[in-house]
Amino acid sequence: MRTRLTTAVVVLLVLLAGCTSASRAGGPITLRFQSLAWQDESVAANKELVKEWNATHADVKVEYVQGSWDSVHDQLLTSFEGGEAPDIVHDASDDLADFAYGGYLADLTDLVSTRLKSDIPQRSWETATFGNGVYGVPFLQEPRVLIADRAWLAKAGVRTPTPEHPWTWAEFRRITKELSGDGRYGVAWPLREPVSATLNLSLSAGGRLFHRGADGKVTVRFQAADQVVPRTVHDQVDVDHSAPGSTLGSGGSDTLPGFFGGKYAMVPLGFSYRQQIVQQAPKGFDWEVLPAPAGADGLAQGVSPQTLSIAADSPHKKEAAEFIDFLLRPRNMVRLALGDWMLPTGTQALKDPALHTAKYGWATGTALAAHLSPAPAQTVRGYPEWKDKVATPALQEYYSGAIGLTDLRHRLEQDGNLVLARYQR
Repeated sequence: MRTRLTTAVVVLLVLLAGCTSASRAGGPITLRFQSLAWQDESVAANKELVKEWNATHADVKVEYVQGSWDSVHDQLLTSFEGGEAPDIVHDASDDLADFAYGGYLADLTDLVSTRLKSDIPQRSWETATFGNGVYGVPFLQEPRVLIADRAWLAKAGVRTPTPEHPWTWAEFRRITKELSGDGRYGVAWPLREPVSATLNLSLSAGGRLFHRGADGKVTVRFQAADQVVPRTVHDQVDVDHSAPGSTLGSGGSDTLPGFFGGKYAMVPLGFSYRQQIVQQAPKGFDWEVLPAPAGADGLAQGVSPQTLSIAADSPHKKEAAEFIDFLLRPRNMVRLALGDWMLPTGTQALKDPALHTAKYGWATGTALAAHLSPAPAQTVRGYPEWKDKVATPALQEYYSGAIGLTDLRHRLEQDGNLVLARYQR
């Protein structure tokens, strides 16, 4: 009986091996890679790297799929639930929590190469770590900087801040007031999406807002350190009139015509906006990149890096991880960073000379890389709803002067904690 059983097992194994070989012989594995690259240079860099992979990997082909930042969360949720998710998912780390906890993403702990684990700093890995698993490879990051009219600041005789000697938040407020008058403003805040800008810049002042207790549950506490940045913006708009209220509902791109036209001396923007400025600025317009103001914790700033994840349902996780490793080799990571006008997370890529030139402020941005850490809301379940239903309208009303600091605190804490509690039962 044992002999017949053994023979049957051997036959079964041979048949299975034959099936596997036939499957591979019938054609290569195809991985679907959904990219959210949107700038022409970035799309080109991603497609070139896919082409290079396909040219050197006969058994594993990658299909480039174009996604969109505007709809990625809902689109991914639908594809996950429908069993049609791409193998490799491009997203941002602050969008991963619900997908990770929901079981839609593969734990990459044992899939990521040793090289990538050591090349990307631990603080970056923390942005994609949920519970005991790692659900994304953080590869591009974007600090917020001040884009300034160099001639305007020079004429006013104000001190130019550097990463080594940045402005304080109090100094920034004073300088923007000095630069204002006659219908011109020292700064324009484009805060159509006010929450991430406020929370991430607040790290410089020691603000955290979200506090995790011993039981693992998160509560919102709007303390003195959390108030430094919101109060600065509020006072620039409503007290000093050094910032126009008209831009509070605008996106970053909406402020550029006024900036080019001499209406605003500075605009706080994400680092990647430099590409639009290069493309759109009038000939001869002299601009520069300055570090964001520093607080009690120096230049600390929260970021939500772009990430690459693997769908939990993908039948080819090992191959997908190998493609991610290829895509994020140091030189390739630099190509992706240059294409997106952002910073790579990898320590080897950050050493590339192309990221240390004075032109277009690359050196200033790269100097900020060591000060970037996970955004405060990174692992908070229910954050998207808290942001949309509570924090966004509350901050918009505070910045416009419709409510005061006490009401803002009440909304963020009382109303906000009711939302978060539903996700932590």
